[in-house]
Amino acid sequence: MQTVKKTFETMLVEEVKPGIVLVTLNRPDRYNAMTNTMFREMEQLAWDLGAEDDLRVVILTGAGKAFCSGYDLADADDLPHLGALGMLDQQERAVRALVALRGMRVPLIAAVNGAAAGGGFSLALAADVRVASPGAKFHAAFVKIGLSAGDLGVSWLLPRLIGPARASEVCFTGRMVGAEEAVEFGLVNHVTDDAVAGALELAEQIVSNSPGGVQLSKRALQANLEASSYAAAIELENRGQALLTRSSDMPEALAAFKAKRPPVFQGN
Repeated sequence: MQTVKKTFETMLVEEVKPGIVLVTLNRPDRYNAMTNTMFREMEQLAWDLGAEDDLRVVILTGAGKAFCSGYDLADADDLPHLGALGMLDQQERAVRALVALRGMRVPLIAAVNGAAAGGGFSLALAADVRVASPGAKFHAAFVKIGLSAGDLGVSWLLPRLIGPARASEVCFTGRMVGAEEAVEFGLVNHVTDDAVAGALELAEQIVSNSPGGVQLSKRALQANLEASSYAAAIELENRGQALLTRSSDMPEALAAFKAKRPPVFQGN
């Protein structure tokens, strides 16, 4: 993959197994806090990875002790002085990065290896799946610094993951949610001693399946969170299935089943 050969200032990008790319936020001295440079690089990375035909899964984690501590408060002093439109531009810069990552055609797994706070919490929520280490902590810290938890998608994603009452508690109190409680809430899929290793194991299971099937499954799951009705959701599902029966992977899966052998998917 050409993308993994690029050098980013705030991230390390590596193809750890065929089709599986590991992205590591790489500001460990600042607990991988977000900067405008990181936002630009995240957006660029998402676009670059989208051009990689062999891409199957992306894993996102943090270097050192944290996943991501949110916006770097060392850069926050100027925020109150930006003016309304200047602050809106700042917000939209951050949002574009998270929307680009969430919108990648392949599954995004967050391997939460430590604290995911503020914007880092939003980043974890933007993933399709979350795998956490026992020391992971989730912190909707916005109200602690005079801001709203309606930030970078939290107010839309969190209630859908854990329900409105629990989401309200987490956002209004600004308290930490540990890994085990996050599993209980449904915020995290699995807790494992090594979050990246756990995410990689899950990624390998995904890679064994039809690439087109996985990608259109992601599209249907995300789009139908916003569908206006059951009928609209069914219509989208029908279109996906009709498209996939025109690919080479479904006939290959049927042939492999009859021959009692593993399928060899081509993704076309």
